[in-house]
Amino acid sequence: MSEETHSPLTPDEPHPLSAQVQRDLEIEAIQKHARYQAPGIQRPPELPPASPRRALTLVAVFLLVLLIAGGLTISAQVSHERTLAKATERAAVPTVAVVQPTLENPEESLVLPGSLQAFEESPIFARTSGYLLRWYKDIGSQVAKGELLADIDTPEVDQELNQARAAREQTAAQVDLAKISADRWEKLLKTHAVSEQENDQLASAYRQALANLAAAEANVRRLEQLEGFKKVYAPFSGVLTRRFVDPGALINAGSGAGSGAGGRELFDLARVDPLRVFTSVPQAYAPFIKAGAQAAVTLQEYPGQSFPGVVARTAESIDPATRTLLTEVDLPNKDGRLLPGSFGEVRFKVGSSADKVTIPVNTLLFRAEGARVAVVGAEGKVALRPITIGRDFGNTLEILGGLKPADRIVVNPADSLEDGQQVLVALPL
Repeated sequence: MSEETHSPLTPDEPHPLSAQVQRDLEIEAIQKHARYQAPGIQRPPELPPASPRRALTLVAVFLLVLLIAGGLTISAQVSHERTLAKATERAAVPTVAVVQPTLENPEESLVLPGSLQAFEESPIFARTSGYLLRWYKDIGSQVAKGELLADIDTPEVDQELNQARAAREQTAAQVDLAKISADRWEKLLKTHAVSEQENDQLASAYRQALANLAAAEANVRRLEQLEGFKKVYAPFSGVLTRRFVDPGALINAGSGAGSGAGGRELFDLARVDPLRVFTSVPQAYAPFIKAGAQAAVTLQEYPGQSFPGVVARTAESIDPATRTLLTEVDLPNKDGRLLPGSFGEVRFKVGSSADKVTIPVNTLLFRAEGARVAVVGAEGKVALRPITIGRDFGNTLEILGGLKPADRIVVNPADSLEDGQQVLVALPL
């Protein structure tokens, strides 16, 4: 080695290796110190300026993004407003439940209450005065026409008849004498032995005697007829429904209503074969009830049995108070099972070419103009339609006009429902 390379170091000069170590230690201390110091603001690196074309593209893209975002925001807001408006409109339109009328069978049965009455019924009074001697028939007895019912003892009438017969004999003797005198004077007049005045007087006396004889004979016949009423006969065949007297009762001639002596009713006689059944047919069914039409009568005491009858006659006039037609049905009763005065039901077969439907009672609207129903049209609008009501079945009503089976009517309509109002129809459950 050379001297320069291996020259010894003086004590005042530092060793080159120690200086390097010293610098490394200083750098390490600075790095440790930097770890515990807040980072300082560093200047961003300087970038090279962008070109003008690229800047315009970036601006255009940025504006396009803003426009798209704004359009989407506006579209969402408009859609929300439309949805809210439709919901508000739907909330303002009432929702209703509807039903359709039920079509009735055109050939139907009309059932009406009826009252059974005897075909003929008559109270029987005495035509002569006296005392009841005996009666032969009691209540419930079947009697034939002309059958003896009772005997009446009439002593006063008997004496009057005897007196009348004696007076007739006296009058007949006077007639004979007057005739002889008149004939004799007429002969003497021819010889002018008597005057014409005397002859006329005797002729008039003869005619008067004849008139007195006729009056006496009429009185006798009257009393003989009264004698005939001593026996009370049945005026027609039937059944005795009531008896009011017993033997020894005083009987006065005439009826209680028209006789000053207060005549007493003896019997009530009723003809029960056939029976008359009276019923009142509503005006709507009056055109179907004609004389000769078939009818059937049912009674509660004979369940499951029906008694055929025939419409005998109608009143041919509607009662203005009840708007019904009084109808009579003749009902055969040969075995006497049916009793007059009973209550029954009369069934008629009626039909109509018009469609008759039934609807629930909770579909009616009562307005000042009359009964109405709310019918929902194809466009969801309400039409308040007048109807003609027939029979009332309780929960349902028969409608004779104003509705068709295809109509949709509102159930439980509100009083505020108006003609032409828009509604929503609820879906069936």
